[in-house]
Amino acid sequence: MTHSDPGFSIHPGIYSAEEIDDVIKIIDKQVDNNSSFRRNGALYAVRNFISAFPPLVPIIFNARLKELLYDNFGGGYFISKSIYFDKPPNSNWFVAYHQDLTISVDKKVKMPGFNSWTVKHEKFSVQPPIPILENNFTVRIHLDDTDNSNGALRVIPGSHLKGICRTDKINNIIDGEVICSVPKGGVMLMRPLLLHASSKSASQSRRRVIQIEFSRQELPEPLQWSEKYVLTSNESLSTV
Repeated sequence: MTHSDPGFSIHPGIYSAEEIDDVIKIIDKQVDNNSSFRRNGALYAVRNFISAFPPLVPIIFNARLKELLYDNFGGGYFISKSIYFDKPPNSNWFVAYHQDLTISVDKKVKMPGFNSWTVKHEKFSVQPPIPILENNFTVRIHLDDTDNSNGALRVIPGSHLKGICRTDKINNIIDGEVICSVPKGGVMLMRPLLLHASSKSASQSRRRVIQIEFSRQELPEPLQWSEKYVLTSNESLSTV
């Protein structure tokens, strides 16, 4: 996916039904005992997902995913953030159009170009310089069929090329909306600056997604990524 692309792409069939079943079984087995889970009613979210579930790494980084990522982005990337969402029918909300403008870091430090600091669940987030956001990418792994009926992402193709969009200007540039239906076992690739939103689910279908963010940029010292996972030689994106 280059800058001439719309900023996202959808790839069915990256995982077999058996692989998805294995992923779900491993997650469900630990869901009640894992302190990484943040529970809000029936909604589950796991932050630092890759670190919390190391047995899933060889399943997630199968040959098909590694080939897909290498073909689109090349090598040298590491995981900078990972989270798992379980959005069942009774945990439902609308997400307005936005860009993913923050990264997760280990501490709060005054640095030129790093702004809009927030602290949530004892984790530090900050808006970095635009070149960092422009070079990162996100992988969304779908454990369920996702379409317009159960809150699939809606995106504005090419909006990642417009830089950071002011909130009061977003409604003026949302022409050409695309609904990103992704089947179970499929993957969506996207750029953080791509404008995206999701509607409330209108069905009883679950929407479980593993979202992994990648970077290949080191942060200026003393700032560090809070969740940096360097893939081993067997897991590396360059091993295809």
